[in-house]
Amino acid sequence: MQESIMRTSSADLYDAYVLKNYARAPITLVRGKGSRVWDDQGNGYLDFSSGLAVSALGHCHPHWVAAVQRQAGELIHTSNLFRNPNQAELAKRLAGYCGPGRLFFCNSGAEANETLLKLARLHGIRKSGEEGKCFHVICAQRAFHGRTFGGMSATPQEKIQKGFRPLVPGFAFGELNNLESFAALVDERTAAIFVETIQGEGGVNPCTPEFLAGLRQLCDRNNLLLMIDEVQCGIGRTGRFFAFEHAGIRPDAIGMAKGLAGGFPIGAMWVSERSAELFQPGMHGTTFGGTPLACAAALAVLDVIEREKLLAHVTRESVPWIEAVTRFSTDFPAVVKGVRGRGFMIGLQLADDPAPLVTALRERGLLTAAAGGNVIRMLPPLNATADELRLSVEIFRSVLSAKA
Repeated sequence: MQESIMRTSSADLYDAYVLKNYARAPITLVRGKGSRVWDDQGNGYLDFSSGLAVSALGHCHPHWVAAVQRQAGELIHTSNLFRNPNQAELAKRLAGYCGPGRLFFCNSGAEANETLLKLARLHGIRKSGEEGKCFHVICAQRAFHGRTFGGMSATPQEKIQKGFRPLVPGFAFGELNNLESFAALVDERTAAIFVETIQGEGGVNPCTPEFLAGLRQLCDRNNLLLMIDEVQCGIGRTGRFFAFEHAGIRPDAIGMAKGLAGGFPIGAMWVSERSAELFQPGMHGTTFGGTPLACAAALAVLDVIEREKLLAHVTRESVPWIEAVTRFSTDFPAVVKGVRGRGFMIGLQLADDPAPLVTALRERGLLTAAAGGNVIRMLPPLNATADELRLSVEIFRSVLSAKA
């Protein structure tokens, strides 16, 4: 009885007080452990939405919980007018994955991407010798870089931009995996190229290794920054710490967030040593970025990824899982038109609107997320077990069988 009252009260409070900018599922989640969550009615779900790739370690990993609890009892926040040891340690450890360079910490992927766009402006001044002459950024069609004004302007999706024009000028859009399309957009006004290694919101569309290598060469020839958005596909999701590593390239700057702190808000931008000096004191800042608590959460995520060898785990376990999911397109061709992605980030291309299928999966105990272009994303925690991966396939197959 009490649980029912809690659910009704929660729904009523949302209806009365929360902005209606989300079409939320009609469940209230109250508890999580590992790859599973439970609602206020006691129903359990296999969570393969992972908070849209945020819950990298699943829910309430004991090492992460202990690290956050310990830090919360020591020091939670200081402004960036002072040093804190966790931020320094996190910068060092991330540089070990990124390469020689420097880190800026913020609160989200959108903020990390805004920092990248400001970096492109500063590089344009260095390149052209004056402000406002070289500031254009080339992005990809179907990209998603956030909902701030800079992020929206870099996101050529009507559903994102509608209602908020005029947008920030200076963006052009090439066809993903078409190097000639990008090269044709380069001119004297171009400062940078900015792409997601795997487009998430746009429909789980991966860059090919050849395309990324070509972008690297194109940027080198034209003195452009190659800026990579790894907000969703980074932090181990593809079996490498960063998805671009599969292509054997190194960008000039990287945006990251989501899984970095395993559920605690954090974002970061890494920039190579060559361009790190472009930011000087007073040119950019953040109140909550890189706090002792946020960095403690991120350090705990890195600890678990390394100690539990989760990159190797994702690489190994994703192979049979993707093979099993890919068979859906053969067994249910009228519904599933294809499967794409890498590691623990895959998208199923559907013939129709994914919303009914997302609902049916949830009702059978599997949480997924829709993406652009009639796609369903599955984003398991990096430590999802082989049994949990098999269960996701069984649930999905049962729903497809019922639909067929």
